Amino acid sequence: MSDETQTQNPLRDAIDDAIRSNEVILFMKGTPEQPMCGFSARTSAALQALEAPFAAVDILPDPRIRQELSALSNWPTIPQLFVRGELVGGCDIVMEMYESGELAQLLGVEQPGGEPAQADAAQAAPLSIENRLG
Repeated sequence: MSDETQTQNPLRDAIDDAIRSNEVILFMKGTPEQPMCGFSARTSAALQALEAPFAAVDILPDPRIRQELSALSNWPTIPQLFVRGELVGGCDIVMEMYESGELAQLLGVEQPGGEPAQADAAQAAPLSIENRLG
């Protein structure tokens, strides 16, 4: 086996593995408990309002995570939500899907009434995922 067939990008492989290993995973700025931008806050709040378990990866500790994620997904902005290995989209798409009920349907959960609150520790906590992409 030549060096060409060996893994050339361990970080991209780790991101791909995280996407494949978690049914629902959100790449965001900050954490669901402490989002570091409004778009990440709104996206994680929508998932929490649906009480959908999800993994989250903070892309801020290492700028290479964002670069490799965007190269892998062909999506330039953060947050990025993946469900069953497929990119759903960013904040605007997730919020439209939340409001229409499509997100609840995709996740197989009940749609609650009203707007999602901002991320709140009292709501269903997401799955904890270690930022193993660094």
